[in-house]
Amino acid sequence: MFNFEKLETWQKAIDIADLVYSTTRAFLDAERFGLTSQMRRAAVSISSNIAEGTSRFSHDDYARFLEIATGSLFEVVSQSFIARRQGFLNETEFTRVYSAAEEQSRMLSGLRRSLRAT
Repeated sequence: MFNFEKLETWQKAIDIADLVYSTTRAFLDAERFGLTSQMRRAAVSISSNIAEGTSRFSHDDYARFLEIATGSLFEVVSQSFIARRQGFLNETEFTRVYSAAEEQSRMLSGLRRSLRAT
């Protein structure tokens, strides 16, 4: 088992990717290379950057990857707003993504704070 697999923050990021993949599955085919692709790439980037950050030897480098993961998370949130306004996400789906993103944001912030404290 790799170290990052033990992190609840990484596990929740995988859950967000699963959620984004399942909700974007119903998007219009015309959006396959647009919003669908962007949301999926951003969602995958969250867990990928958390994992990559754990391979760094300095806390500053690790924290930078967590910042990138946070940026990807914020992309998913922004794209979810657009998807809702375009009628691709209903209110329930939007709320599920938004709530998961809020939790993930808190976890990433906490992990970054813990790195600064050491």
